[in-house]
Amino acid sequence: MKKKSSSTGSGIAMGISFGVLYWIVFDNIAIGIALGVALGVAFEAGFSKQDKDKTKEPPSDS
Repeated sequence: MKKKSSSTGSGIAMGISFGVLYWIVFDNIAIGIALGVALGVAFEAGFSKQDKDKTKEPPSDS
């Protein structure tokens, strides 16, 4: 039995990293946090869609 690799949380971590980077560069913590969370949710949604596409079975030619 193969164990599935999970990418849960990696999108959030990447988004928060970009938010902290924005915060440091522009010295605006409020927009940095909001931007980080928004990007994290977007990345996570993209990663979960990729995982779903990989697990789909190809149509059988009957």
